[in-house]
Amino acid sequence: MKLHLLSIAVFFSLATSLSAINPTATDYSADECQGSATPYPIPDPALTVFPDSLTPVMINHVGRHGARYASSSKRSVKLKSILHKADSAGTITPEGRKLMDLVDRVMKISDKQWGALDSLGMAEQRGIASRMYMRYPSLFAQGRVAALSSYAPRCIMSMYSFTHQLARMNNKVKIYTNSGRQNSPLMRPFDLDQDYIEYRSTQPYDSVYSSFIKEHTPLAPVYRVLGEKFEISQHDAMDFAHTMYGFLSGMSAISLPNQLPDYFTSEEYNALWACNNLGQYLERTANTISSIPADITSDLLLNLIVTTDEVIAGKSDEYVQLRFGHAETLMPLLSLMRLKGCYYLTNYFDSVGLHWKNFHVVPMASNLQLVIFKSKSGRYYVRLELNEVPTPLIPGNNNIYVEWDKAKDYLQHCLPVDRQL
Repeated sequence: MKLHLLSIAVFFSLATSLSAINPTATDYSADECQGSATPYPIPDPALTVFPDSLTPVMINHVGRHGARYASSSKRSVKLKSILHKADSAGTITPEGRKLMDLVDRVMKISDKQWGALDSLGMAEQRGIASRMYMRYPSLFAQGRVAALSSYAPRCIMSMYSFTHQLARMNNKVKIYTNSGRQNSPLMRPFDLDQDYIEYRSTQPYDSVYSSFIKEHTPLAPVYRVLGEKFEISQHDAMDFAHTMYGFLSGMSAISLPNQLPDYFTSEEYNALWACNNLGQYLERTANTISSIPADITSDLLLNLIVTTDEVIAGKSDEYVQLRFGHAETLMPLLSLMRLKGCYYLTNYFDSVGLHWKNFHVVPMASNLQLVIFKSKSGRYYVRLELNEVPTPLIPGNNNIYVEWDKAKDYLQHCLPVDRQL
């Protein structure tokens, strides 16, 4: 017996040591491990102060909808079904009953609201709008605000929450909005691009992703809620673990406490986050398997270039241009633009979580802003902001302000050869 206990102690000591020296292991907080369901981080206003020598002349904005209810009841229904089976089998644990109560509560809160923008999401958009107006009031005193969104109701409501706030701050602002499927080529290219549809269908990344999932999915949390004696296949247990993670990671987005630490250890929610993060990376960004996931936003990047040129040339008075789409809109666009932290190429896919983090790239209400300035000498500059934080545009160049001609040349070279101007 003493030898058996000693062996167990040695095993766990060895496992802990190996984990500690794993160069690809992550140690992100429970809030960060909510991934792309993380509520919008409020930025430091001091970061966006600009020199008196520059005058803002335009804002080109692409944003994701704000925090929302879960897109469907699928996860809740799946969890509830298996938890009830464990209850009927007499194996469910107190922790499992607690989770079952939480699932029932979320289903009640979300009834007839699945996928809809919630009050937090509306507040996130109002906050971004307020800060934009306060930073650049001169842009709203003249010209027009043009806003468009995808046909998804949460995107339309994000657009209206944003523009409504602008109108509250200045009811003389001219605002033009439009939404619908006519905007899908810009805001939902993942629905239309045939190469991408085939990429998602054939999943050339499946072996990489499946291998990662098998290696990193923790099963201990499953048995902590269903009970050690509950009969479930390894495949179904892994699926249950990811369903639990997906369900729990969305709690803060509907203004409930983050409960990842209630059901997972730090190592466990980091591992489950890493699986989710890698899936989004492979499906939605340029990678060494294919550039197709990023290339689908070529029309959107071209639109940003052309509309900026039109304002600079005096051909347009739409000095504030707003677009509202999805995480699946921004992830490929930011990757196509090769922005720091949003673009990462590697053949060592277990390192992705160290360099491409969905909570940094696309939290709820995430946004890209190209702010165009005119200098006293008449030159035009662009400052790129990711989630309202100034970010270098050109790799290897840490300048926050880049002459528009140089920025335009760089952005054009980000496009596939057949799409360059």
